[in-house]
Amino acid sequence: MRLLVGDIGGTSTRLALAAVTADGAVSLSDEHRYPSASAPDLDTLVRDWRARTGATVTRASLAIAGPVAHNRCHTTNLPWTVDGDALAAATGLASATLLNDFAAAAWGTLAVDDSARVALQSGRFDASAPRVVIGAGTGLGEALVVTGDGGTRVLPGEGGHAGFAPRDAREDRLLAWMRRELGGRVSVERVVSGLGLREIYRFLRDEEGAAESPAVRARMASEDPGAVIGACAVDGSDALCGATLDLFLGAYGAVAGDAAIRTLAYGGVFLAGGIAAKVLPRLVGGGFLAAFTDKGRMRAIAEAVPVWVVTDGALGLRGAARAAA
Repeated sequence: MRLLVGDIGGTSTRLALAAVTADGAVSLSDEHRYPSASAPDLDTLVRDWRARTGATVTRASLAIAGPVAHNRCHTTNLPWTVDGDALAAATGLASATLLNDFAAAAWGTLAVDDSARVALQSGRFDASAPRVVIGAGTGLGEALVVTGDGGTRVLPGEGGHAGFAPRDAREDRLLAWMRRELGGRVSVERVVSGLGLREIYRFLRDEEGAAESPAVRARMASEDPGAVIGACAVDGSDALCGATLDLFLGAYGAVAGDAAIRTLAYGGVFLAGGIAAKVLPRLVGGGFLAAFTDKGRMRAIAEAVPVWVVTDGALGLRGAARAAA
């Protein structure tokens, strides 16, 4: 089976041709990446991809960052409303099926092997138990995989929009500061995401008085601030960026650990999204796991859950293809 697959996020949109074999293996070709904000709608990007590649396809499976209902999605971090049926009609496809981006990531984790993941905690793996797929990128996505008599099911969710729960006095101050900045409710995604990295940096600089490097400030004016913070934290070149990432990873670990004990995810917690793989040196052996397992009377459960970082950058594309197959 050949089809167009897409991974549509708040920052970038990736479109590719996928071939799926009878045993579920996925190969990708003709991939093009677009800045999502460069187009007024997804139709424009799909038409451009078809014109560039000349690929003969009749079906599309498109992973999109936002809740999907009745093959429609109003994207969370883009001003788009995407209707799969209307998109197919506008771009000459017979069908275009939308699925939540983390539902696609969850499908993708069913195919990754040890070469595409890094273990943070071995835990007590149980293939029949639920698995959680969670990941910070532009936003924070979450999905659940369950296996039963009816086979494997992927359950998308919007866990990133649950309320942020501070764990200590510093996070209490962060929450109070963000409430003032945002004018109300603070979701987990406001803290654990690329946008959250930027906000934590501002909190440490403006509220706690941490010194800012002029060189880092200049880079952030012309590059993605979250990417700059992550890079400067990993290479150890800037103390404020390092402190920002440390606070971020503590919050990230706490949220992932909450998801693990909420679902008894002995099938594993898989960290996807665009950030985890990029900050892997700081993720391994750092504050993430300490926060993940800091669950009071539920510590033993959190310690028994396997945790992996998925390093396959095409996870969403492969998952969209697997879901279609």
